[in-house]
Amino acid sequence: MNTGALIDRLSRFPKALRGAVEIASSDDLRWSPQRGTWSIHEVICHLADEEEEDFADRLRRTLAEPVQTWPKLDLDGVSERRGYLSRDVHSELARFCTLRDVNVKWLREVAASDRGGAVWTRSYPHPTAGEIPAGELLTAYAAHDALHLRQIAKRLFELAARDGAPYPTKYAGEWKA
Repeated sequence: MNTGALIDRLSRFPKALRGAVEIASSDDLRWSPQRGTWSIHEVICHLADEEEEDFADRLRRTLAEPVQTWPKLDLDGVSERRGYLSRDVHSELARFCTLRDVNVKWLREVAASDRGGAVWTRSYPHPTAGEIPAGELLTAYAAHDALHLRQIAKRLFELAARDGAPYPTKYAGEWKA
């Protein structure tokens, strides 16, 4: 596993996220094409919450001796339950960036102290998914960023289609999952 590349990617993601947010107006940040899909605003709030409650926290717990139980994550209806649309998107983006800086610093310390990669094999005994090694969590952490960047890019594509109607986006190319 190339931990340095994964951690570097995690450290650079906030810049990409800030750029994506700057593309859209405040109204566009709150838009979603249909009920049940998140707006860019909601994605930013989710990322800020996840940065505090999910990957880095679960990595810390997995690497702790003894392994600490992971708190449950309930993502069903999280936007409504936590009032994502009532939050200030720029404050949430700043919160995400601050938390990410702290988490990347910690990850770099872990990686620097781990000669041979043994720390990344330490696993969490997940009740339904089975053993989840810390290395898998680190990999998923970086992949999670990419999934949400793709989600934001899709929303921007949909905004172009909405605003360009009746003209299609066909010349740009098809959006494929």
